Amino acid sequence: MGDKKDIKSLPLELLEEELVSAGERAFRARQMYEWMHVKLARGFDQMTNLSRAFREECGRKYHYTALRTVRVQESALDGTRKFLFELSDGNLVESVWMKYRYGNSVCISSQVGCRMGCRFCASALNGLERNLLPSEMLDQIYAISLFTGERVSNVVVMGTGEPLDNYGNLLTFLRMLTDANGLHIGQRNVTVSTCGLVPEMRRLADEGLQITLALSLHAVTDEKRKKLMPVAQRYRIAELMEACRYYFERTGRRITFEYSLAGGVNDTKEDAMGLVRLAGPLHCHVNLIPVNPVKELSYVQPEAPGIREFQNILEKNKINGTIRREMGRDIDGACGQLRRRHMSAVQDMGGDKEC
Repeated sequence: MGDKKDIKSLPLELLEEELVSAGERAFRARQMYEWMHVKLARGFDQMTNLSRAFREECGRKYHYTALRTVRVQESALDGTRKFLFELSDGNLVESVWMKYRYGNSVCISSQVGCRMGCRFCASALNGLERNLLPSEMLDQIYAISLFTGERVSNVVVMGTGEPLDNYGNLLTFLRMLTDANGLHIGQRNVTVSTCGLVPEMRRLADEGLQITLALSLHAVTDEKRKKLMPVAQRYRIAELMEACRYYFERTGRRITFEYSLAGGVNDTKEDAMGLVRLAGPLHCHVNLIPVNPVKELSYVQPEAPGIREFQNILEKNKINGTIRREMGRDIDGACGQLRRRHMSAVQDMGGDKEC
């Protein structure tokens, strides 16, 4: 990218300012914005209603984000597709396309790697490489839309990375994704996951958005959560619950608790009752996630009867708890697995590419 400005990360009003300051008329910005964010052009050369001279000048001045598809895996079980994309600097990110009765959902990454260090997650095994730009988050959706030929109706920022650790770029992405001048995906169809960065959760609550916030909880006591998630050393569960309460009060949007079930770790009846005590006062939805096995990690799924019993305890206590349908289990379904496998293959072949 070098010193070139990333034009695809500019909201419409900033794009207008950019082009007007360069001597262009404001309507040029609207034309270009439509090409980038509605028609999903892969470069300036596809913007055929703009003059060749103008397109060539833009190519000299601006960086144009267009992710390169490195690999696509399709599940034989449910049609889920997992994408591995290469960024302009050679780094790799993963995204997942899932087809549901209510529409097509895409789960995107917000960072290259992750520094949160959650013990059961493959994303954090190599640490954080860098944050993704708004254009790089958007283009995961655009590239998948073009590949499948189908419209995306729901977006989940729950792939590799901690979204709230990339707060400024995330917020720009959210506003552009839901902007009427772009794909115009409804805010209520967007979910952002967090492992629990309390100040950023409170800050997000004040942004005037109507997105769903999903808290990766995974344990109901501070002691157990510290063993699973290093972020728990910074923020106690009591602080998290206050931040959740604040988010609900400010937005009216119900929080979702993400709870990964690991056999013999956090799947006891006592754990279930602890979850009831936390979720009940906040009227939270609980999403139970049987852990995806990762060969470098030791966590395993509970047996199916134990998972159902855990869910039954929640429901008997009037907590809406669902067991996440496992999508793409046969195609490196867990966050970070496909990227790690590709990187290992490159290294085994003697490749010198840094990812």
